[in-house]
Amino acid sequence: MTRTIRVLIADDQMMVREGFSVLLNAMPDIEVVGEAVNGREAVERVRELAPDIVLMDIRMPELNGIEATREIVADALVETKVLVLTTFDLDEYVYQALRAGASGFLLKDASARQLAEGVRVVAAGEALLAPSVTRRLITEFSKLSDNPRLMSSAQARAQYGELTERETEVLVLIAQGLSNAEIATRLVVAESTIKTHVSRVLVKLGLRDRTQAAVFAYEARLVTPG
Repeated sequence: MTRTIRVLIADDQMMVREGFSVLLNAMPDIEVVGEAVNGREAVERVRELAPDIVLMDIRMPELNGIEATREIVADALVETKVLVLTTFDLDEYVYQALRAGASGFLLKDASARQLAEGVRVVAAGEALLAPSVTRRLITEFSKLSDNPRLMSSAQARAQYGELTERETEVLVLIAQGLSNAEIATRLVVAESTIKTHVSRVLVKLGLRDRTQAAVFAYEARLVTPG
């Protein structure tokens, strides 16, 4: 029997919350367990309900979605993943949310199918959500050589120096938006082997998931923007 994915919706617009609740509750494997009208309430409801996923709006009163995401991810007792909701696909706030620990993002005008699939992908932790869009977003904010977010060569080496050559190669391919199956095909190895490499990369770098690995790879200049 497939496990039901428990979702919390955090958005200050009632119509958005109600609309997403209707769409997601119509899915046999997804259940909306609660709602929040601002970031502070989202943090509190996550601690109370322990959902698998939070659909998090960025612009909310009291505590915005970025700060709420940072608090949720920093809580060692919480395993909830954050899926950011935004109106524009190239939005610097989305990038900030990814750096704060969000596992991906969706546009608010996503179809019911895209919404449900996004929740499933992030819940499974198997791949970047909308990799082509996420990759483009990260690239946009990595283009300038003087971008303060980018690490120096020495900082980058200090961060990923413990990775093996193959693990570094896998990290780069993650940042390019490839799934485990696609990486396995590219490197001509078993998919189970890639899963092991990915797990080791995340542990060695102290990262939460593949999205954080992609952000790291761009900021460490392992991936060339463009």
